[in-house]
Amino acid sequence: MIFKYIPVIRYFQTNSPVNIVLLLIYAFLLKLYSFMHPHIPVARDTDGFVFHKLLAFLEPAGKSAPVIYPLIVLVLVLSQAIIFSNYINRQKLLPKPNFLPAMAYIFITALFPEWWQLSSTLIINSLLVWVWASLSDLFNNSGPKALVFNTGLAVGLASFLYFPAIGFTVLIFCALIIMRPFRLSEWLIAVLGVLTPYYFLFAYLFLIKDWNPLTYLPSVSVSLPQFRQDIRAWVAIILMIIPFLISGFYIQGNMLRMLIQARKSWSLMLIYLIITLLIPFINPAAGFEYWILCALPFAAFHAYTYFYAGKKWIPIVLHWLFVAFIVALNVWLPVTKG
Repeated sequence: MIFKYIPVIRYFQTNSPVNIVLLLIYAFLLKLYSFMHPHIPVARDTDGFVFHKLLAFLEPAGKSAPVIYPLIVLVLVLSQAIIFSNYINRQKLLPKPNFLPAMAYIFITALFPEWWQLSSTLIINSLLVWVWASLSDLFNNSGPKALVFNTGLAVGLASFLYFPAIGFTVLIFCALIIMRPFRLSEWLIAVLGVLTPYYFLFAYLFLIKDWNPLTYLPSVSVSLPQFRQDIRAWVAIILMIIPFLISGFYIQGNMLRMLIQARKSWSLMLIYLIITLLIPFINPAAGFEYWILCALPFAAFHAYTYFYAGKKWIPIVLHWLFVAFIVALNVWLPVTKG
């Protein structure tokens, strides 16, 4: 096995709890700049009302101790990485349990300075980890209606943080197509789950005589977002794309050896990735902040590359390219901002 020749990768190819400590070290050191210079998040128009209220709640503590924001980000990223890795292991998307998806997620979320900051989409990733895993479980689920409703409910709640997240309803429909024979009742239950949070929200507004639903239903527009086109952004994008393309080659080669559920789960993961790349075009904002939604599915494909790379130098080169770029980013930012 290739891992025995690559000490750094070897630690993460096991399912040892010690890897959690290593992940914590990675997550902290690779975003050290954010702890030295905490960024105070500001809600944008495209963010949901819950995120606005959350930032207002954190504002008093954030003014006296701004480090609270990178600490929250650290907890979110680390927990998402570990939970996502556990779900991938449970779904048997890789031959044996490991922490490679978690490591990949830590790397990816450190590629852009905007992803070091507390954002609505970063919080939503905690919901989407569970949504994807639950949808993958539909294949062998004898009573899927509750699961479908709950995933719809999670998507509806996610839209309270970031309204374009309502687009993940498409992911639920795609999962029903891939994982289940067509049953109209399941599709209707999914829609009902998405609408349920809005039903209770509007009922509450009606009861307190503050009926103004349009405040919570922002206008929807689709256009091209503005990107920061500099060398740092292009290098980060390339670092995400290369392992993804390599993984496609290996997944295609191993497809026939996979369990049926694993094949369907990888198909759903690809659809998940495509949707995350399209959603930020709804009510777009400048910068890469909302594109952190794609970090989870990218991490899964990167993990496949780390595990299956036929040449022993590929994982180690990719690993150190990520580390070198992110460390350089931590050094470069004070220079460019100072």
